[in-house]
Amino acid sequence: MTADRSFVMRLRRAALCVLAMSGIVGVAGGAVAQESPHLSLNAQLLVGARQNDLELVNRVLAKGAAPNSRNRLGKTALLLAAEKGNLALAQSLLDAGADVNLASLEGVTPLMAACYGGHTDLVRRLLAKGALTDPLDRMHKPAIIYAAGQGHADAIEALLDAGVDVNAVYENQLSALMWAAGQGHANVVARLMQRGARVDARDNRGLSARDMALREGHSATAALLSP
Repeated sequence: MTADRSFVMRLRRAALCVLAMSGIVGVAGGAVAQESPHLSLNAQLLVGARQNDLELVNRVLAKGAAPNSRNRLGKTALLLAAEKGNLALAQSLLDAGADVNLASLEGVTPLMAACYGGHTDLVRRLLAKGALTDPLDRMHKPAIIYAAGQGHADAIEALLDAGVDVNAVYENQLSALMWAAGQGHANVVARLMQRGARVDARDNRGLSARDMALREGHSATAALLSP
């Protein structure tokens, strides 16, 4: 082996060690996703989840990877799968015993991530596996606010079907209807109203959902909320 080649191989091993210690955050490229003796099984699980590599995830789970392994941000493989809306990957992790409610360091749960992305099938699967709807992230937002703020009416429907109170209020007395109205998501506003959302409720500033829609220039949404 030449000195140059030996040097390159040492650099590669050092890089792999850094990736393992850093929680596999920001890894890209198919070569790293391949099973490697330089990475622990748990690290490979996180790589596979981040890169949507179901085959790798299943292989390392079968070899004993811990399904609740977390990266340096506290994200589990299940949370990474939920962010990507990968139902098959999430199901494999759930079958292996992944904790459906284990949150990241920011308090984000797999259910919140699935709601943010509007991955309704995954939302329903997580709920069926026992995902809790009431946890709050560090900004005091629950899963329904993630869905309302992004305009995902079907995800909201799944949460309401699971028992979430359509008129519940959260930080600053804001309801899901107010969040949807302020973002101009007329389809979500209409769905929430059909499910009994109160249009007369006001936040801690005294603003209604209609007021918020008007302040943000969402006239069509405001019209839905008119008396």
